[in-house]
Amino acid sequence: MLTSLSARIKSLIRAVPDFPIPGIRFRDVMGLVEDADGFREATAALADRFRDAAPEVVVGIEARGFIFGVPVAQELGVGFVPVRKAGKLPGEVRGVDYELEYGTARVEMQEVAPIGVGTRVLLIDDLVATGGSAAAAIELVRGMGGVVVGAGFVVDLPELPGAGRLRDLGVEVFALCSFLGEEE
Repeated sequence: MLTSLSARIKSLIRAVPDFPIPGIRFRDVMGLVEDADGFREATAALADRFRDAAPEVVVGIEARGFIFGVPVAQELGVGFVPVRKAGKLPGEVRGVDYELEYGTARVEMQEVAPIGVGTRVLLIDDLVATGGSAAAAIELVRGMGGVVVGAGFVVDLPELPGAGRLRDLGVEVFALCSFLGEEE
């Protein structure tokens, strides 16, 4: 079933050339989100893949990680914690700087997040490319004492080092589909 789901998901993801900068082929998952059945199937498949890992909270990375992370958390019956760009969260935060395909950025998490020593965390985002934002989120979770039980993505870009980078951090990585290079 995952093979047919993967094909369906791929058919709903648009390729946008030269966004956000020239030379980047952006994979826009909004076509998947706009398709109610595809979106429901995708979030259910992500939740099912990690159900046995027994996460206690889902962490989603801004912004599309919120779109997929909240329904995954609901499906698993756990809470959701956002990892946001710098300066977007109120109160005390901890942050991590990281590099991405086309620059640098910083992500933050609130200190009051329900992640403590031993809390089992599932990381969700729409896409893994270089792995910079996901590695930064893993660092944030681990810095709060949490244990990352997996990282789920809609899309993997396997020609980029992201999934391998996360595996090198000891995190299980799963994506619903992948795109190689200029593949549509």
